Amino acid sequence: MAQIAASIDFQSETYKDAYSRINAIVIEGEQEAYENYTKLAELLPESKDELIRLSKMEMRHKKGFEACGRNLQVTADLEFARNFFSRLHENFKVAAEAGEIVTCLLIQSLIIECFAIAAYNIYIPVADDFARKITEGVVKDEYTHLNFGEVWLKEHFEESKAELETANRQNLPIVWQMLNQVAKDAGVLAMEKDALVEDFMIAYGEALSNIGFTTRDIMRMSAYGLTAA
Repeated sequence: MAQIAASIDFQSETYKDAYSRINAIVIEGEQEAYENYTKLAELLPESKDELIRLSKMEMRHKKGFEACGRNLQVTADLEFARNFFSRLHENFKVAAEAGEIVTCLLIQSLIIECFAIAAYNIYIPVADDFARKITEGVVKDEYTHLNFGEVWLKEHFEESKAELETANRQNLPIVWQMLNQVAKDAGVLAMEKDALVEDFMIAYGEALSNIGFTTRDIMRMSAYGLTAA
């Protein structure tokens, strides 16, 4: 992978064009996470301090990724990114308004965090030196965020299981559509779609297992995304 990174022309117009959308996605993803954890702090007052801490972390990540764009003199296409996240954003908003904490945690603490972890891990070996340092720091934090959702959902597994399965069925297909939408630009950055899919499924499956789902459950739940793959 280091050889691939060395061969990439980070200053080419083709690279910068693709990067304008990929960079926007990570910036908007961190903004969404900031807002989602802030909302979860309202829904889970007993965990308010921890959730506010996580939300502040996400804002630091956003600023780091903004700096990555400035380093390459690229303007992030934030309109594209807001549209990219729009369906998950709307589903989270609807669930929050209904007080469906389990669905909110599945969307933010499992799906979005696993998506981010997969993307960052695939990106790090092919990133420019500045972005690599920023992203390595961010990905360590994302495991902390994933862990919050895992721990809470494990503690409430029996009463949460049915809602988790419904939320998975509603939101996992969106992830595949998002991966397809970003595949071409990711490819320009030397991030292979198959690797993104594989890393996401591994992280998501491990999270579901840690919560309490069986291997059979996880295989069945994972299949809901395949129709959109």
